[in-house]
Amino acid sequence: MTGLVFAAATLLAAQTAPVPALDGIKTVDARTPVPIQIALAESAGPPVANGAAIYVLGPKGYTRARDGRNGFTCLISRERPDTLEPECFDGEGTATVVPVRFFIEEQRAIGTAEPRIKALVEDGYKAGRFKAPGKAGLVYMLSDHNYVFDPERKQVIHFPGHLMFYAPYATQKDVGEGPGAPYIVAPGTAHALMIVVPASAAHK
Repeated sequence: MTGLVFAAATLLAAQTAPVPALDGIKTVDARTPVPIQIALAESAGPPVANGAAIYVLGPKGYTRARDGRNGFTCLISRERPDTLEPECFDGEGTATVVPVRFFIEEQRAIGTAEPRIKALVEDGYKAGRFKAPGKAGLVYMLSDHNYVFDPERKQVIHFPGHLMFYAPYATQKDVGEGPGAPYIVAPGTAHALMIVVPASAAHK
């Protein structure tokens, strides 16, 4: 009985703990406090974050900060060291995309150059170490704290909350271009994703 009371008190404390201030944070690394990383990761997927596994950046890459119970995984992805992309992956992404995220940060932690990491990832897909998502699914990126690299402007920009859907090897040609068309991230690759910005987020 005492154990149940203690567990309930611990859960209540976690639920009522104040959320760290996130305004002004545009990058993270292994030195970023864990509570801030958790809050950012959770901000990606309000519908699922409460029961998701949470990973944070540490000196050797990602470490698990909390076990999950709903099959989702939330973490802060970084396309580049100067970007900030909180994401919550469903079960399919947890099995296929998240291991690639882990590998990238492990390589950064040991000092591997960015072009080399990119080449190693592509080699990993070709060799079968990494696998593209095998079925439809989504990644929540509904956070207000998305700072992504815009290849057209060649700079990091703030991007509204959105949803991403697995689209292995898709290109922009496959979905069309212009107003109303979704945007393809990493076109033509095994880890390509289709971005859809909800109307409410697009007009913030």
